[in-house]
Amino acid sequence: MAMSGYLRNVQGKDSLIRIALRPGGINNACFYHIELSYFYSKERAVLLMKQLIQAIRSLIPLSPKEEQVIGQLFIRKNYKKGSFFLSEGAICKYAGFISRGLMRFYINVDGEEKTYGFLQENQFISNYASFVPRVPSQQVIQALEDSELYVITHADLQKLYQELKYGERMVRVIIEQVFIQALTDLNSFYTDTPEARYRKFITEHPDLGQRISQYHIASFVGVKPQSLSRIRKRILHQGAKGS
Repeated sequence: MAMSGYLRNVQGKDSLIRIALRPGGINNACFYHIELSYFYSKERAVLLMKQLIQAIRSLIPLSPKEEQVIGQLFIRKNYKKGSFFLSEGAICKYAGFISRGLMRFYINVDGEEKTYGFLQENQFISNYASFVPRVPSQQVIQALEDSELYVITHADLQKLYQELKYGERMVRVIIEQVFIQALTDLNSFYTDTPEARYRKFITEHPDLGQRISQYHIASFVGVKPQSLSRIRKRILHQGAKGS
């Protein structure tokens, strides 16, 4: 017996979820396709754009017209957990701003992933050593959580230079911040001891311990997970003795 499709909209606080069940069949066996579509409300989209504009405004002054230009040139992209903002050997397509989520930077050394940095909400992200000169990247940027970013292409960045009075200053400051941090993290990976790197992690990212797996933290520190456990116990013991 033929069965009609089913469509329902579920309104949430910040979104509209559309659930569609549609009939189909293989060898006369009836089944249903489930389609989920997620629609952001206008209010949430405005809120996220304000988040980006506030971050840019902390770097340069903006006129209302320039805010509109930013809204036109930056686009929202979603990255599922485990997906890649930038793959090894690819040219970095975007510079971005993380409105929600968590990303890690790593390199492959003899087939082993070496994590050297993390970025989270309200931070700008790119591999500028690839993005600016348009050359393949040795670094990889991967989403550790479902993440939402506002991104801009290299071509649209040139338009931003022209439309924003202080656009070049903004980009220069962002590149300096991100590029210097990346170099510092890479240098630390090769010069600091694992314990020093773990202490640096808990100092610079006190809120990320519950969001990042022990495997990735151990990769950042430069040890196996078992060795990370020993380092943590040693630090806790030293803290208990000092109290």
